[in-house]
Amino acid sequence: MALVGSSAAVSGALGDAPLWTVQAVRYAAASALLLAAARAVGRRPHRPRGREWAWLAAVCAAGLVLFNVALVRGAQHAEPAVLGVAVASVPLLLAVLGPLLEGRRPRARAVVAAAVVTAGAALVQGFGRSDSAGLAWALVVLACEAAFTLLAVPVLRRHGAWGVSVHTTWMAALGFGALAVLVDEPGAVLGLTTADLLATAHLAVGVTAVAFVLWYSAVRRLGAGGAGLLTGVAPVAAAGGGVLLGGPVPGVLVWAGVVVVVGGLVLDLATAAPAVGEDPAPHPRGRRRVDGDPRAREAG
Repeated sequence: MALVGSSAAVSGALGDAPLWTVQAVRYAAASALLLAAARAVGRRPHRPRGREWAWLAAVCAAGLVLFNVALVRGAQHAEPAVLGVAVASVPLLLAVLGPLLEGRRPRARAVVAAAVVTAGAALVQGFGRSDSAGLAWALVVLACEAAFTLLAVPVLRRHGAWGVSVHTTWMAALGFGALAVLVDEPGAVLGLTTADLLATAHLAVGVTAVAFVLWYSAVRRLGAGGAGLLTGVAPVAAAGGGVLLGGPVPGVLVWAGVVVVVGGLVLDLATAAPAVGEDPAPHPRGRRRVDGDPRAREAG
């Protein structure tokens, strides 16, 4: 989430770059990097089968492609803080819906902690101004951000963090590639400057390849609700990154928001129980069970 937060400052360097071309390059590079890294560590991704194609495509379509479209369209009607607050509301949504998808009841303590984190993140972001269209796009941003996590839950057991990350990024590269052809000028990729390429490389490596694997690993071990609390770290990291890049020192409300976010994290994560991704206990003879547990059949 700290890496995701850093993207706010880095994306500012891409203001004049062809948006969809940059995204296509970003996800194509991230997909190639993830595939090579997965093979290097012995976690070769599985080929999706049956309904898994639909789940993975939905993660890509909603959590990556539509999410970025909503950010762009929403920015035309609302201040960035409005869209930031929408993203900051994700912990509360995941705290309720995540456990339900995992076959459990939401924990009252987790819901309260998520509400605290959401309030703190909103203080960090500020609230901003918007018209009705901007608010509608903000709701789309919220839904897409939650979908990025929730729609991956059904395929995480078999594919793991590496598999989900690889498949969603190559799908996103195709989706953004199509948008680049339809919207950006032909040959736009040849017009990218050195600064554009450096910013895109940061997005591809840190914010996509590394962050995706870390995020889905957290979702697998903590559950969607538990991991969702950590999204409160992103606006805090964005505020800190802005200062490091020469921006103004945050005001009192931002610092108060940081304290509230930390308080919400401490409130729940200190006592949170591992969830769907907890590895089973080792077999008494030192071998992992394979019958009935698709995770045990993964290459790693």
